[in-house]
Amino acid sequence: MASSSAFNLFLLSIAFFSLSCLSASLASSTKSQPFILPIKKDPSTNLFYTSLGIGTPRQNFNLVIDVAGENLWYDCDKNYNSSSYIPINCNTKTCPFIGCTGCNGPYKPGCTNNTCPANTFNTFAEYLFGGGLGEDFIYISQEKITGLLTACVETDSFSSFNPLTGLPKGTKGIIGLANSQLALPTQLASSNNLPPKFSLCLPSSNNLGFTNLVVKDVSKFVFQTTPLIVNPVATGPVSEEGVASKEYFIDVKSVKIDGHVLNLKPSLLSIDNKGNGGTKISTTTPFTELESTVYKTFIRDFFKKASDRRLKKVASVEPFEACFDSNTIGNSWPTIDLVLQGGVQWTIHGANSIIIAKKNVACLAFVDGGTEPRMSFVKASIVIGGYQLQDNLLEFDLASSKLSFSSSLLLQNETCSHS
Repeated sequence: MASSSAFNLFLLSIAFFSLSCLSASLASSTKSQPFILPIKKDPSTNLFYTSLGIGTPRQNFNLVIDVAGENLWYDCDKNYNSSSYIPINCNTKTCPFIGCTGCNGPYKPGCTNNTCPANTFNTFAEYLFGGGLGEDFIYISQEKITGLLTACVETDSFSSFNPLTGLPKGTKGIIGLANSQLALPTQLASSNNLPPKFSLCLPSSNNLGFTNLVVKDVSKFVFQTTPLIVNPVATGPVSEEGVASKEYFIDVKSVKIDGHVLNLKPSLLSIDNKGNGGTKISTTTPFTELESTVYKTFIRDFFKKASDRRLKKVASVEPFEACFDSNTIGNSWPTIDLVLQGGVQWTIHGANSIIIAKKNVACLAFVDGGTEPRMSFVKASIVIGGYQLQDNLLEFDLASSKLSFSSSLLLQNETCSHS
């Protein structure tokens, strides 16, 4: 198995304001700080998670971070019974869905009648699970927040399949950050009368600690901006006619390796009328996946550029194909550029494209994503994964549909992990 950094910590700053005006984050509080959540990386799954407090008495839940997740859902198993939990009645204005859910067991969070349904999705479980929509106290650090809707799921009630399948050990659900009504950024923005905007910085090293974006001078970072584009076709596990995708897509016009533009058909990089194609961002895809047709061209050209740099090819290490003797690399490793709308480039340097797969073997951290979609009815051509997002500061501005990104902070003598 490929090695990776273990249990790293940084901040998910749910900051619904410009980075230069962080004190505007909490309209109802005298504290001059944004909502901030620490992020850790699980070494066995290469997934990222954070911790939230929920309910009365407060219970902390480790939740996987999913930028494609449409809501916040957690496992309210037999050990959880919050006295402040309020189920949302079905067929009311607060319920965004049609239908109703019930339960035959004793009343408790996750087992209530006449309750608004909520889908809970975990891409690794390969099934869509039902739960109940409810309201409870949420604690972000020490800040107590009311009025947020979450999905409560009794995982013990599913005998054949577990909603937590594939998630890191000790995690109890998913915190969704998609452009959806029930996602945490949207709800926090709405409750504080602020435009929805959040920043994300995923760690890579094993240093533990906090970096507070309030006191850190982020203005010195160099950002580029590109539009967040809309895929008009739903890309989640439920196909809804006429409903656009809630995932984050960007418009990649071309891909370059060491300045050489790959010979890809433009149709592969654009989104067709069925929703296939295009480039999306994912925190639950460990390594960037390229649709097979794109991958074949990409890997062929990468091998050529690696040969030009005199890198010694060695046997592949699954799931990576392009592997080399690490002793021959030095500072010589091909640079990858995603050329975006308007000529903006997202440069992926060695820190985000090299992975040490085993002793003396360094591999290109991109994989063949195949041709068939998983848990969706459509297939993206490029899925930018978590490894490529590490040590990149991203700001998702949902109000103006823009993504600002730093490329690797390491080039600015910064990192998403601080001790």
